[in-house]
Amino acid sequence: MGTLYQAPTEPSIQDLKVAIKDSTLIYPSQEPENKQLFLSNIDQVLNFHVQTLHFFPPNPEFPPETAVARLRNALQKVMVPYDFLAGRLKPNHQTGRLEIECKPSGAGFVVATTDYCLDEVGDLIYPNPAFMQLILLGLEKFDDQPLCVLQVTSFKCGGFAMGLSTNHALFDGMSFKHFLENLASQAFDDKPIATAPCNDRHLLAARSPPQVTFPHPELLKLKIPIGQEETPPIFDCKEEDLDFKIFRLSPDDINFLKEKAKADAAGADVKITGFNAVSAHIWRCKALSCDVDNNRDRESTVLYAVDIRSRLRPPLPASYCGNAVLTAYATAKCADLEDQPFSKAVEMVAEGAARMTDEYARSAVDWGEIYKGFPNGEFLISSWWRLGFDEVVYPWGKPRYSCPLVYHRKDIILLFPEIGGIGSNGVNVLAALPPKEMEKFKFHFHNYLSR
Repeated sequence: MGTLYQAPTEPSIQDLKVAIKDSTLIYPSQEPENKQLFLSNIDQVLNFHVQTLHFFPPNPEFPPETAVARLRNALQKVMVPYDFLAGRLKPNHQTGRLEIECKPSGAGFVVATTDYCLDEVGDLIYPNPAFMQLILLGLEKFDDQPLCVLQVTSFKCGGFAMGLSTNHALFDGMSFKHFLENLASQAFDDKPIATAPCNDRHLLAARSPPQVTFPHPELLKLKIPIGQEETPPIFDCKEEDLDFKIFRLSPDDINFLKEKAKADAAGADVKITGFNAVSAHIWRCKALSCDVDNNRDRESTVLYAVDIRSRLRPPLPASYCGNAVLTAYATAKCADLEDQPFSKAVEMVAEGAARMTDEYARSAVDWGEIYKGFPNGEFLISSWWRLGFDEVVYPWGKPRYSCPLVYHRKDIILLFPEIGGIGSNGVNVLAALPPKEMEKFKFHFHNYLSR
């Protein structure tokens, strides 16, 4: 149970030999209002770019040059409701905050080609450093840093990859999914926008005065001068000798974990979901694998994101565009994670999410007003599992696969879907750890799935 994802038997292509054919800034089809967009305290600390890749098989009715024209036009049209997309991040020295200057400075649009066919690229799930050429290569062409860059790379077979690099201050996972749906809708000839975005970030403004009514051990206090922010410590990518592996959990594996938690709970009221069970399993394996000194009293803290849109009172609109996620946490001693029933770990993960009430979320936002901090824990579970990027329908069809551009980070474990999207129900778990820790993680991962 819980199979180790096999690395490709054939060596992956290390250089896709991508050639940039065109690189330009494009602008909204209508002139936006010249304004400053307020960014919430959650947005403020996410000033780094996230890259996603979307692979499309050949469609004779939509050769790459047609898709390029449609996507260029769609991006220009979608920048009207997303009036900040062509703007730039600017520090406001009076308020000490970052804002988006919506005066259009342009979004990046890159057209590229490779002499390889999509099928020659090999396994799309297994991380391939060459995939960086499908988006990061285009970023080098711009003097300043657009908040959004879209790169279309055509394969020799007629398929293509759409690479998107967007500043995380713009979108969380749900709002990025809405953005993709809106981009896809505007690539059709006669479709209205799928979901009008709610751009009012003041809905997540801190209270005046701030009221921190809960302790927030999941956050690390920092005071950094505006404009000097760097990638948060939890996202730090240090040069280490890391081994990385992908572990596949099938639907049967996930059901096994859920049933095990249910049996262990013995009728107790524990919210047993697929995410809670998988996260608890990963947490236990990670905590015990990095306990190199066998210190059973050591505390381990797992972090994971919780969407707060429906948890606030009144709720945020589902179309809220921006970051409406906060970091939940669970903490336990290694001894407890090893000795107590599995249901207890599931219960702690569930309690971490349940803790995120309206008042707790407001307290966390207000905490950020005072301290400006980053997530603080042993590691973060970053879930792309059920975001559904693969389900977005473009004129040329759905992507064969959509995924984040993966970096190896010791303190982040990624959950991402199988090829086939949400309907496949399984999940891939990518971990990057020092070799000795990886061996222990691998042992615990399979051991706890066999008993």
